[in-house]
Amino acid sequence: MEYTVKNLIRGDRVIWAVLLFLSMLSLLIVYSATGALAFRQAGGNTFYFLIRQIVFLGLGFAIIVVMVKVVPVKLYSILARILVIFSIFLLLVALGLKFAGKAGDSSGRTLNLGFISFQPAEIAKLAVIMYTAKILGIEQGSEEGLKKAFWKILVVAGIICGLIMISNFSTAALLFLTVISMMFVGRIPFRHLALVVAAGIAMLVSIYFLADHLENLPARFQTFRGRIERFIHGDPAAETGITQADYAKLAIYEGGIFGKLPGNSDVANYMAAAYNDFIYAIIIEEYGLIGGILLMGLYMILFFRGIMIVKRTNRTFPAFLVTGLTLLLVYQAMVNMGVSSGVLPVTGQPLPWVSMGGTSLLFTSVAFGCILSVSYQNQRDSAVKAETAVQVVIPDDDQEMKE
Repeated sequence: MEYTVKNLIRGDRVIWAVLLFLSMLSLLIVYSATGALAFRQAGGNTFYFLIRQIVFLGLGFAIIVVMVKVVPVKLYSILARILVIFSIFLLLVALGLKFAGKAGDSSGRTLNLGFISFQPAEIAKLAVIMYTAKILGIEQGSEEGLKKAFWKILVVAGIICGLIMISNFSTAALLFLTVISMMFVGRIPFRHLALVVAAGIAMLVSIYFLADHLENLPARFQTFRGRIERFIHGDPAAETGITQADYAKLAIYEGGIFGKLPGNSDVANYMAAAYNDFIYAIIIEEYGLIGGILLMGLYMILFFRGIMIVKRTNRTFPAFLVTGLTLLLVYQAMVNMGVSSGVLPVTGQPLPWVSMGGTSLLFTSVAFGCILSVSYQNQRDSAVKAETAVQVVIPDDDQEMKE
């Protein structure tokens, strides 16, 4: 049994441990936070969503194991351009269905194929990061090459983030921030990045001031303005009732330092997104501020282990791939925590590997699979190098013994 587990768990053992702890917390908090949902959607079967989460976490681990054991890292570089084209196609289809009134949801985020529904943005995130890593890796040789890389990445990221932004503003912003961070790490000239950031800020300011005056702007732009307004001036709905953000603050207040212990959340019964977008607030309610800090620490461990993997990588594409995926996961976690605690405007970003999810959790497992695949490749390269060094030394020793 020990030999089997050792063969399954390959790559960075610390990241595997982080995934295990996040999985245990996910099961506990999803079971606790879905009680009311179970009575609304599962006939009162409170185990339904727990079993569902167990299944998706199990599938996620299976995807990671297969990716690490079977899929070579260089394949992701080969598939990068294909995934970019495919993701653009899926995003266009989803938007087309939305404007035709046949979208799987009102926002057009979800593409329903009958046997499965998923958000094309999840594939697009992986595609853009793989493409960015590929281009940065190819063009590291010269300053002229870095300028080419900047324009290539900017065009692809701009198209995909623009398509995502029409239905999911926060995901587009997170993805673009990740790409900018990757380019900064990839030595793209700072003046280029500064101009992009300035243009992005100008665009956000323009959307904010024009959203209520131009009828042709997508509805999500009005949503963006509304969320900023509610964050700055307060939610008018709070005057007539308690909002989701109010419930989140109440949960954090009731949790205090040590929490109310697992399964004792009261606020979760009243929050529509207690098991997803605001799950961090419920975690603090049950496990206290200490539990919230420890959870934040797990994502920081993931961040620093990602740095260690990058340092040990002697190839450019895997290094940039791990950089992008690690940053994306950590950024998303920080946004979820910021929204739950009232530090950031309300937006819909699940807590990676903890929030109740379906296909989104599986796409997250692909990101972890890529990271651990690079880690395992580093381990194999180190083993080969050590073995080669031994083979070089042994003949000299034999020759000395003969002499």
